[in-house]
Order: sequence, then C-alpha cells, then structure tokens
Amino acid sequence: MKPSLLILIHLDDASRASIEAEFDSVYAPDPAQHAAVIATHGATIHAVLTNGTRGISAAEIDRMPKLEFVSALGAGYENVAVDHARSRGIVLVNGAGTNDHCVADHAFALLLSIVRDVPRLDEATREGVWRDALPMRPDVSGKRLGIVGLGNIGEKIARRGAGFDMQIGYHNRKPREGTSLSYFDGVEALARWCDFLVIATPGGAGTHHLIGAKVFEALGPGGFVVNVSRGSVLDTAALAQALEAGTIAGAALDVYEGEPQPPAALLKLRNVVLTPHVGGRSPDAIAAAVNNFLRNAARHFAGEPVLTPI
Repeated sequence: MKPSLLILIHLDDASRASIEAEFDSVYAPDPAQHAAVIATHGATIHAVLTNGTRGISAAEIDRMPKLEFVSALGAGYENVAVDHARSRGIVLVNGAGTNDHCVADHAFALLLSIVRDVPRLDEATREGVWRDALPMRPDVSGKRLGIVGLGNIGEKIARRGAGFDMQIGYHNRKPREGTSLSYFDGVEALARWCDFLVIATPGGAGTHHLIGAKVFEALGPGGFVVNVSRGSVLDTAALAQALEAGTIAGAALDVYEGEPQPPAALLKLRNVVLTPHVGGRSPDAIAAAVNNFLRNAARHFAGEPVLTPI
C-alpha cells in the first residue's frame, strides 16, 4: 500500500506523475484550499511536500496524527515548524543542493542585468533610440563582489565571480573553513568594501531585515544589491527610499516581501530589476529536487536514513 502524501505546492505535470507513481497523493496547490483539504484528509496523511515559502505550521501538523515525514522541495524551510515537528518525531528533509547552480546562475543574470541596465537598453532599442542618447554603464568584471551567506549557493556565486576577475568577500555568522575569500564580520563592513552586494543567506527570524538603510548607506551611490535569498532579508521600504534618493545605484530582486504580489514601492522605479522568485526554477533543478524528494521518501519509508535531513 502506498503512503498518503499531501502536496501543498504547485508542481508541473511531469513532477506530479513521478510522485503519484509512488504515493496516494492529495494535490492542493491553492493556499485558499489548504484548511479544507487538511480537515478532510489530515487523518490519513503520512507525508507532506511543501517548500520554504509555504512551509507547514504547528497547528497543521497537529491535524495530521499519522504524519511522519515532511519535505521542503527546495533548500529553504524557514516556514516549516521544525521544532514542533521534531517534538512529534517527524522526519524533516529539504532539497539542499538540488538547485544551487540554477540560483547562482540567476544571481549573476540579475547582477549583469541591473549593472548593465539590460531592460532599459532593450526597451530603448525597440523604441529606435541609439546608444549615443543613453548613459554608459559600469563594468562588472574586476569589481568587488560581496556575498552575504557563503553557503552552497553563495560559494557557487563566488566561483562565477572569480570568472569575472572579481575580488570577493563574504559575511557569515562565522568564517567558513577551507576558503581563502576575504571574511567580514559585519554586513555593513562588507557593503562598505564592495561594489556589488549579493544576498544568499537563509531566511527566517535571524535574518529578518538584515539588509536595511545602514547597509545601503555603506554600499554607497555606486553600489548595487541583488537578492536571491528570501524577501524578508531585505527591508523593502528602506530599499525604495535608498533607490529614490540615489543612496545606491540599483537593485535586482528575485524575492521580495509580500510574495506573490510585487512590491508596489519599487514598481515605478527604473533602477530596479524584478523577477518572480524563479531563481531556483529550471527543468533541470525541478527534476533534481523531485528526484531528491523521492529518494528521501523511499529511504524513510524503508526504515533507512534520509539523504538531506534538516
């Protein structure tokens, strides 16, 4: 008999098919339906598939008495009630490592896009505007790249920066062993040193509004910020003020507070590039994440240790 699985996030058809071959699945990607679905099916659910943005609450866990396995599809799990799940003996896993390259690629796409102002150049070209009427944009190569969060994704961003002959520094809660990159013990100090600040740190209460007005002041009027972590890490109101005042030169965000609604304060600004939280999404990354989920689930229900525990 297949274990019963509640899927709380959107999946493409191929992903659903591969998962439903292994589980009796209840597919509920619409958040408005979650309460009703859990009320109807919660008593029979053995496993939940979610992500860091959606998560799963302690109250939802308590409505599923047979729940024994929770997986976040991607690396993030900031809205999963981890401590409560552990108190119930529930096994927790995530998709660590499955989309690192995709996110790092997107971070550099955003950096190049905002520094070189690709959206405006595309728009101008379509309007028949020639280059002589447009301001010149800075180089990316040879500049100073600051990375907030030198985890797996941050390390891959650093490797891409090295390919652009960049000087690279980073901030973590503590220095990372085995790296020769320059360590800064504070975000403001890192921002003061670098030209481009890329945010790749996990979300959650510990990093809420870590990037705010003081960091933007330290980054300065020639600086750019890119966020591919979580929207909560960056203070949107402070960013809008910094962009309008010229405190920094520009920003590129794949994540933002209030998702899925885009930040209204930024939509009118020309020195911002926005994408709808797609940094970790590609056919390759999603296939890897689903495969990782299936391998973890198979091992758990066979009584074996999982591969990517939280």
